[in-house]
Amino acid sequence: MPSNKGFTLIEVLIALALLVILAGALYGTYFSVVGAREKGGVRMEERRELSTTLGRLHDELSSAFFKAATSNAGATTTTTTQRYHFVVEDRDSFGKPASLLQFTAVTPPRIDPSPASDVMVVRYSVQEKEEDQALTLVREARDLYLDTSVTSVPYPVMDRLEGFLVECWDGAKWVKTWDTALNNQMPQKVRITITVKGGETFSTVATPRKGI
Repeated sequence: MPSNKGFTLIEVLIALALLVILAGALYGTYFSVVGAREKGGVRMEERRELSTTLGRLHDELSSAFFKAATSNAGATTTTTTQRYHFVVEDRDSFGKPASLLQFTAVTPPRIDPSPASDVMVVRYSVQEKEEDQALTLVREARDLYLDTSVTSVPYPVMDRLEGFLVECWDGAKWVKTWDTALNNQMPQKVRITITVKGGETFSTVATPRKGI
């Protein structure tokens, strides 16, 4: 005769318990892998953004220049000196370096047919968020000659910074402030240091033009 013996209640409960444990382990592993992938993607995007920002700063600073025009009598023309300039201000936000950088630079030719000169006024500054004390690096740019009546609009280039420091080499030491209206010359080198979340620092050093 065929056996009618089945599973006991204890055996069923043990099987269910093992199934729950196995499913929990599988789900835990799955979500760990997904979380690690998402974090890796965010980190790669942050590194790409950082590399792009440092590369752009290096290129723009390498094209920065200052020209102190002189009149027939040999005196410096104030209007021209103010127009062509290089300024670094030492600032901090929440105890973190938050330099202000503004300069005139030669830019590549534009591919669109709209009129434009080859000189831009570029400004980098740091905006702060009170709620989490996060810093955002913003950039503004306008055509030196054609956009004099237009107010430039800042747009963010990097979020959640821990610091943005600009230093200038005067031939003997690195200094945190510079103004061509006072120095009457460009710094020999400019060093940009960006501190990201976690305390890692990344730097680039550029050599501005001597003039045009």
